[in-house]
Amino acid sequence: MNLKQAFIENDSIRLGLSASTWEEAVKLSVTPLIESGAVKEEYYQAIIDSTKEYGPYYILMPGMAMPHARPEAGVERDAFSLITLKEPVRFSDGKEVQVLLALAATSSQIHTSVAIPQIIALFELDHAIERLVAANKAEEVLAMVDESKNSPYLEGLDLDS
Repeated sequence: MNLKQAFIENDSIRLGLSASTWEEAVKLSVTPLIESGAVKEEYYQAIIDSTKEYGPYYILMPGMAMPHARPEAGVERDAFSLITLKEPVRFSDGKEVQVLLALAATSSQIHTSVAIPQIIALFELDHAIERLVAANKAEEVLAMVDESKNSPYLEGLDLDS
């Protein structure tokens, strides 16, 4: 599962959106995956339900969340989407998020060994959150993914398959 390829194939980068609640922000992040057929409608509800039960476990760093649920909750194929918000939304733990990168993984192994390293590589770029929020075109996000390809987190990963 290649991050850039998934963004392109699923037409799943949406920038400068507005959401008034975290639930709405999660819905906006999952919508491109529903539209592309990567996940079923119920995937969104599975994320909401698990967030209400366990808290926002997918806030990975200040300003950034990776909403996802279990593969059996409606994942059809591996995919990513990325949205940015004009204004941050506040989650139940008080943390604010302005970038949401939704993940659909068909297995826990893909989630851990393929998806997470690519996400870390992207978000370890200098000022990644600020740059993503400032982006006006999907091409700017794709250029950042290209820039992250030299990350040590990606050594040994075959991202062309």
